[in-house]
Amino acid sequence: MAYDEKLAERLRTALAGNSGLSEKKMFGGIAFMIKDKMCVGVSKDEMVLRCEPEMTDALLKKKGVRMFDMTGRPMKGWLLINEEGIKSKKDFDFWISLALEHNKKAVKEVKKKK
Repeated sequence: MAYDEKLAERLRTALAGNSGLSEKKMFGGIAFMIKDKMCVGVSKDEMVLRCEPEMTDALLKKKGVRMFDMTGRPMKGWLLINEEGIKSKKDFDFWISLALEHNKKAVKEVKKKK
């Protein structure tokens, strides 16, 4: 499945300079990891964003935002933001800042052994 390369490049540019930045194919798109923790990404033509779970309901009221739900069980703290929500530099920067703040507090997931 293809994803929006222009949005991915916008994210790359915004995140450049962050220590521990890496990219990983995920969600049929790309995820930008900071210190091995998913921060933001691109799924199709939307930004995937991790935030504080308790902020989810308030953030869903912003333009262009909806719950990220790939499994039928949406999780608080995971959002999709469409072009309307990230069109302006101010809005885009708001979301990047929010994701970076969350990433500082996020716990790295430990893979379970099979």
